Amino acid sequence: MISELNYFMRKLHQVSGPVLYWNLLGMVCIGLMEGIGIYMLVPMLSLIGVFEMGSSGIHIPWLTEVLGRFSESSQLIFVLFSFVLIVSGQAWMQRLQTIRNTRIQQQFVRTLRIETYSAVLKAQWSFFLQKRKSDFNHILTTELARVSQGTSLVLQMAASLIFTAVQIGLAFWLSAKLTTLVFVCGLLLFVLLRKFVKRAKQIGDQTSEFSQSYYYGITEHFNGIKDIKSNMLERSHIHWFERMCRQIEQNVVQFSQLNTGTQLIHRVSAAMIIAAFIYLSLKVMSVPPASLLLIILIFSRLWPRFTAIQSNLEYISSMLPAFRIVRELQVQTEGSREISEQTAAQREAGEVSTSSAPAQQIIPIDLNDEIICEDVFYRYEGSDSYSLASVHASIPAKGMTAIVGKSGAGKSTLIDLIMGLVKPESGRILIDGEPLTEERLLNWRSSIGYVSQDPFLFHTSIRENLRLVDPDASEEQMWRALQFSSSAAFVRRLPQGLDTVIGDRGIRLSGGERQRLVLARTMLRNPSVLVLDEATSALDSENEQHIHEALERLKGRVTIIVIAHRLSTIRTADRVIVLEEGRVIQEGGYQQLSTDSTGTFSKLLNMQAGAAGQ
Repeated sequence: MISELNYFMRKLHQVSGPVLYWNLLGMVCIGLMEGIGIYMLVPMLSLIGVFEMGSSGIHIPWLTEVLGRFSESSQLIFVLFSFVLIVSGQAWMQRLQTIRNTRIQQQFVRTLRIETYSAVLKAQWSFFLQKRKSDFNHILTTELARVSQGTSLVLQMAASLIFTAVQIGLAFWLSAKLTTLVFVCGLLLFVLLRKFVKRAKQIGDQTSEFSQSYYYGITEHFNGIKDIKSNMLERSHIHWFERMCRQIEQNVVQFSQLNTGTQLIHRVSAAMIIAAFIYLSLKVMSVPPASLLLIILIFSRLWPRFTAIQSNLEYISSMLPAFRIVRELQVQTEGSREISEQTAAQREAGEVSTSSAPAQQIIPIDLNDEIICEDVFYRYEGSDSYSLASVHASIPAKGMTAIVGKSGAGKSTLIDLIMGLVKPESGRILIDGEPLTEERLLNWRSSIGYVSQDPFLFHTSIRENLRLVDPDASEEQMWRALQFSSSAAFVRRLPQGLDTVIGDRGIRLSGGERQRLVLARTMLRNPSVLVLDEATSALDSENEQHIHEALERLKGRVTIIVIAHRLSTIRTADRVIVLEEGRVIQEGGYQQLSTDSTGTFSKLLNMQAGAAGQ
């Protein structure tokens, strides 16, 4: 826990800088003003003769001199006015302090949000294959919210510590013996209750665990809501949800029991100590009433600070697991960065540069010759077997190349390698004879348009979905892209045309319409290489024909790579690469491979033809 808190404070200092120290100085000033306003009221009233403090009275020569300049009738007004002025000033400074604390907290959390989100997006594709999407959502929402709350508590505890230190100093000045007694009692109670702080951290770990499971469960449920409704699985999912809610409820109640338990102990202890003080003062030590009032005043100001510090420690301990989870994600993404810090810095410099450093700008690569996979080996992390082994293949520029094979043959893995989403364990990917290195990765990626089997559209208008790839695209350019993908006709029939909201993931459109819209969005990017990852496998014949006609218009201008599930859709392919168990077993033209009766490709064709005929 100490190491986590130490890193937390160093990170807070790194983000806030000098403002944090000015904030601490402000806390000292507020503590002084609060202490002076309360503690000095009794001595000042004693000095002007309202009551006698006896031998324990406080003698302040300069204050006596100041009060002596006023008449007896004006002294009380001066004392009370000074008290109101000090307390008002302290309240005003407290307001400024609260606003500054909020700004520090929000700046810190904003920095963490941006750093975490950026780190996740910059991680390699293989990193995402090992993680659950719901975990990212959970960390970026729930856990960062807990970090935000924890930051606020840290600042509050810093204020409590500073106020307590200042008031202890003032209290020592007024009565060293009484203050020492209160301080020792508070320290002893804190030592006795330190096990509550450890228990608070254990509850915080459970909070993170339950929250993560809850987020994962509801994300998965709504992703599969159609299957749940179709198979009448509502009851089992509601049972899971009820059980999860009970666990979360019990976790919150446990922490409430813990925290209120320590507060109860502090309050009961305070009552017992005050009662003992009063009894000893009146029956044993014969302390004057004014001095007794000072004793109660010192205790009543210091003891709640000890209670607040204990309570804040418990809350902070319960929040530290959230910061640890955020930090762990950042460390994991740092170890899985897609490009190095140096390359990233060059990219950012190129993005903001105009003419000073044109070589650093991300300029798409226009493929003119071919893509070559040269003895490529690849296996996923944690796997003993290779997904691709000794792959030799070439993809000519400006033509259509189809990659085919049975399920699990390695087709999508080969596409990921070609796009630079993953790196080969050995071997090379050559683009026009040049290796695909980290320095060229972003340029290469910016020249690729990718359409997946599961088209993704946002819950917004068609116009906004298209402008994701080109925010400055004109309406003419959008209609041209829609026309190209055979989408213009159905978009014109929609109630609001381009401004029609299409629902979550485009649910208000048919599968074929969604696929064609994604193709239009991809073509609006004007890619040099178009990759279709089984993009037509779920389409009916009419929609498949629309996509096929669009691709035919692209041949000769764009390099097209198609992962084909239905081999009938690639009859016009210039080149076919056949994969089996991660190896290239055939490569050539469609007609050439289809007439080779002993080859795998012709067997696949015959199998699909037989299945279609049944």
